[in-house]
Amino acid sequence: MSATSAVRRAQFPEVWLVRATAGLTAGMGLINLLSAATPALADRLALLEAWSPLEVQNGSRLATVLAGFALLLLSVHLGRRKRVAWLLTLFVLAASAASHLLKGLDAEEAGVAAGLAALLLYLRPHFHARSDAPSMRQGVIVLAAAFGFTLLYGAIGFYLLDRHFSVNYDAGPAIRQTVTMFVQFEDPGLEPTTGFGRYFADSIYVVGAVTLGYALLMLVRPVLFRQPATPAERARAAGLVAAHGCSALARFALFDDKAYYFTPGGAVVAYVVKGRAALALGDPIGPAAEWPAAITGFLGFCAGNDWEPAFYQVSPAALSDYRAAGHTALCVGQEALVDLAAFTLEGKAGKEFRTVLNKFAKLGHQVERHPPPLPAGLLGELRAVSDAWLTERRGRELRFATGWFDDDYLRGSPVVTLRAPDGALSGFANAYPLYQAAGWGVDLMRRRPEALSGTMDLLFISLFDWAKAEGLARFSLGLSALAGVGEHSADPAIERALRLLYENLHRVYNFQGLHAFKDKFHPAWEPRYLVYRSPASLPLVAAALVRASSGDDFWLSYFGLGT
Repeated sequence: MSATSAVRRAQFPEVWLVRATAGLTAGMGLINLLSAATPALADRLALLEAWSPLEVQNGSRLATVLAGFALLLLSVHLGRRKRVAWLLTLFVLAASAASHLLKGLDAEEAGVAAGLAALLLYLRPHFHARSDAPSMRQGVIVLAAAFGFTLLYGAIGFYLLDRHFSVNYDAGPAIRQTVTMFVQFEDPGLEPTTGFGRYFADSIYVVGAVTLGYALLMLVRPVLFRQPATPAERARAAGLVAAHGCSALARFALFDDKAYYFTPGGAVVAYVVKGRAALALGDPIGPAAEWPAAITGFLGFCAGNDWEPAFYQVSPAALSDYRAAGHTALCVGQEALVDLAAFTLEGKAGKEFRTVLNKFAKLGHQVERHPPPLPAGLLGELRAVSDAWLTERRGRELRFATGWFDDDYLRGSPVVTLRAPDGALSGFANAYPLYQAAGWGVDLMRRRPEALSGTMDLLFISLFDWAKAEGLARFSLGLSALAGVGEHSADPAIERALRLLYENLHRVYNFQGLHAFKDKFHPAWEPRYLVYRSPASLPLVAAALVRASSGDDFWLSYFGLGT
């Protein structure tokens, strides 16, 4: 038995108890909802409710529904090991045990509540996920403000509208009536005598329901990602990337959309947070021996923030480490890596490229190399080409796993350009370092709509030649999304489903055309993977990946409404 399996077996009973506790809370929530919706069923569930420390007795139908939804919400967050949910449930159990004893020495029900509370106390180390502190403060503030408003609203209302009720309210009783309704959701002998009186009383319940529900949601909200990395963190990450970066994604880890998780052993995980998902870009960057600690450390860091972790475009080298940490790998495509020593323009393999070179030479087009730093005038020309390219595609800059047009980034990049005979810039491509992998990668590839066919071929050939002159060994053409995925009957069902998208979505995104373009440079193809926790988390991770790559307003942009 492996060490990882032994740890999982040792943890299994406590994991089961955590899930059972969440399931018990959810079950009680369903009982309350069913008892409120079906009076006949409520009688059948009376025995179960009598043994429940979380039951809602003598309350209104509204109170039962609210309690049911609240318990269902708490159960979800108990399952996610939320510390606040644990504390709230513990408080409710303790209060329930006391109330059962005080109302009639019901020792059985109090014993059940105390037992569940004891179980929660025993499981305390397993409820470690934090909530978002600003959201918690906002929830408390809103709850306090709503309570103050409702107190004033109800007291004045009962005092001025007492003719609509069977009781005449002075100032003191009016305040007590409002407080009782707001915090207990009971029917404390309130008897409206008119329709307007019932409407007013119901409005107290509505305000209480909305504000209490909002406060509960704020209390269990995941930690929100608000603060970008500090200059010191970026400098530290840049040092690790320079010393240990060995992939086509390492340079993109330094873009300002990334935050960083550092390990004591000298590795870094670059990530972004979208909603409740934390997406790490590629493998950890650092000594290979530190990768397992970086993976498990990042997973623990995400668990503490109630984030769903995932790793995008990881290499096959560390798959065993991800799987040992309990995660699943899904192939999302292949990276094209050109061996510069083997790439040639000679013979049959280079015939197509020689044709392109001769064509542009005869027409008087000129390829130029621009080592960094680039002058401001050239950056302006590059931006004009980039804007024209984006306009033609009706698209926007992608992010996360690619670079985007940023003056500082382009200024520090090797760039090749193609000029038409009249001197106008018709296209460009930039390269970036692969650091310890002794190579370059190509990132931005932009051309004007009227540029001649073959422009990108010529720019790529020029970059290869330049990289060889710099003594580099290989060149990354980036990921070919979904290429090579689900080709075999033994592949997972989800990969075979992705294969259907690859083959049939060419009208939306030309996966096959992009793959064919890269394949003519005769690269070696290496698989890249998305690592995620479970199938249930995959939709959340996929949505976060779209947001990280295309922007939070991606769907608005799709309909022409985004910025």
